[in-house]
Amino acid sequence: QVQLVESGGGLVEAGGSLRLSCTASVNILSLNAMGWYRQAPGKQRELVAAISSGGSTNYADSVKGRFTIYRDNAKNTVYLQMNSLNPGDTAVYYCHAHLKSISTIRDYWGQGTQVTVSS
Repeated sequence: QVQLVESGGGLVEAGGSLRLSCTASVNILSLNAMGWYRQAPGKQRELVAAISSGGSTNYADSVKGRFTIYRDNAKNTVYLQMNSLNPGDTAVYYCHAHLKSISTIRDYWGQGTQVTVSS
C-alpha cells in the first residue's frame, strides 16, 4: 500500500506562484511514475504533469512553461512548482502514483489539495 500526503495548496492572486508537495510512504524510485492531476468543479480530472522513475517529464499543454514537476528522492517527495497562475488553474490538485509489476498494476491517489487563483 502506498500512501501519498499532499501539502501546499491555498489561495493566490493571478500571476502568483505556489508549490505543491507530495510525500510517498515508499521509495519513489520504486514507482513507475508520479504526477499531479487536477479537477475543477463540473469538469473531469485531468493530468497536469508527471515524472517517470527515469526522470522523464510530461505536461499538459495548458501548463507548459509555467509549471515544473521535480522530485527529491531522498525525501520521497515530488513537487509541482506553479508560476504565473491564472483563475483557470483553480481546482483540487491530486497527487498520483503508478506502480506496475509482473503481478500487479495499481494507481494510488492523495487526498487532494485545493488551489484557488483569484483574478
